[in-house]
Amino acid sequence: MNVASSIAQSGLNAAQRHMGSSAHNIANVETDNFHREEVTQEAVAGGGVKASLRRAPVPSEALNKDLVEQKSAGYAFDANLKVIQTEKKMMGQLLDEQV
Repeated sequence: MNVASSIAQSGLNAAQRHMGSSAHNIANVETDNFHREEVTQEAVAGGGVKASLRRAPVPSEALNKDLVEQKSAGYAFDANLKVIQTEKKMMGQLLDEQV
């Protein structure tokens, strides 16, 4: 796997973590004293991103934020998937030219 694919894979994983966390928060929006999950992202040396979960320090609800988070995570997932698909296509074309 080359650098672009590795970075895109980390983006896919981060988007998946955001999607799962926001889904968990939405499912528990009516739960008393529910502490939302929050996802933080940080850059990784050499490229990519690391997504970590943490529990919000105080009980809260933010349905609008979680709905936007799901939409944003979907866009991020699609964008990173396109990078992997494009790289795969380019590698196929490169191999075809060498044959």
